[in-house]
Amino acid sequence: MASGKLDWIDEEINLLKEQGFYKTLKTVGSANDAHFIVNGKEVLNFCSNNYLGFADHPRIKKAAKEAVDKYGVGAGAVRTISGNNIIHEELEKKLAEFKKAEAAILFQSGYCANIATIPVLVGEGDIIFSDELNHASIIDGCRLTKALIVRYKHNDVVDLEKQIKDNSKFRRGLIITDGVFSMDGDIAPLPKIVEVAEKYGLMTMVDDSHGEGVLGSNGRGIVDHFHLHGRVDVELGTLSKAFGVVGGFITGSQKVVDILKQKARPFLFSTSMSLVDTAACIEAVKVLGESDDLVKKLWANTKYFKEGMKELGFDIGKSETPITPVMLKDANLTREFSQALFEEGVLATAIVYPTVAKDMARIRVMPSASHSKDDLDKALAAFGKIGKAMKVIK
Repeated sequence: MASGKLDWIDEEINLLKEQGFYKTLKTVGSANDAHFIVNGKEVLNFCSNNYLGFADHPRIKKAAKEAVDKYGVGAGAVRTISGNNIIHEELEKKLAEFKKAEAAILFQSGYCANIATIPVLVGEGDIIFSDELNHASIIDGCRLTKALIVRYKHNDVVDLEKQIKDNSKFRRGLIITDGVFSMDGDIAPLPKIVEVAEKYGLMTMVDDSHGEGVLGSNGRGIVDHFHLHGRVDVELGTLSKAFGVVGGFITGSQKVVDILKQKARPFLFSTSMSLVDTAACIEAVKVLGESDDLVKKLWANTKYFKEGMKELGFDIGKSETPITPVMLKDANLTREFSQALFEEGVLATAIVYPTVAKDMARIRVMPSASHSKDDLDKALAAFGKIGKAMKVIK
């Protein structure tokens, strides 16, 4: 290897460290639950997407164990060759029923579902209207299309309509948005977006990764929350957050699912979802469909925690969901705050650039249904103690 040709990496890493953007990984040594072992230390978990505690749910673990004995571990191939197992189709059927849609298709992750689906819906000569704060997986999926990408102001339907009028020459058009925005916790104005789409004959797609298990009846998501069944063309979900496992899926009309099975590249060219994960997800959908008790507890814990943070004097943005951004703005301060929380027995990770804008660093706190009132009180006490010591609050 020629000397010096990778020296630029050292320079970039040093710059990231100076700016407070360099990330270090903590190592988890137990199941992901309200309490877990991190770097050998038991701490409270306040940064997981495991909203309902399904990642360590006894019924879901039992289903996974039984699947190993019956089906083995992996599917062995892409689904179009020999990797289309009976339980893949069972999960797709159950997801479609749960989401009140005609059909569903599985992908290996939510990220994968976005980069698989968007390039099938639109291509060269088409146009995409994308919320400026959409998730990176949406952005990457849009980039793969060769379509014109027009960003509209965050959750601003007036600006969306203006952008449509200003860019009226296209073959096919798609409006795409997150349902719940993962860094701020606010909800897309989906009814108004759908109205605009219908007015101009555009397709609609919503990424509901953080709405699954959180919004709607029994956690059916944002489309159910706003009673928009049949009016949103494509709904994306993930199985790695509230469902507690891993994987992604698309629900919509049968024709949407049919074309994705023919043309979506990750479906055609990547080994299908593992059979263990598939079985676990089937059980997770069953549990969520049977009762909304955990969804109700999630919201009760969210309300309690957010009210406590406001009373302490923290800026928690405009979140409408369990996602609670504690806005500290400065990256180095945010990292120091996160480390101090860890020393107090609370894991709540610093979120800095490039995940958010450079001047919008925050601690993103994620209350879950697994937390007890005592857990919430301990976290609030830690935030209060550190906030006062660092002069973030009075």
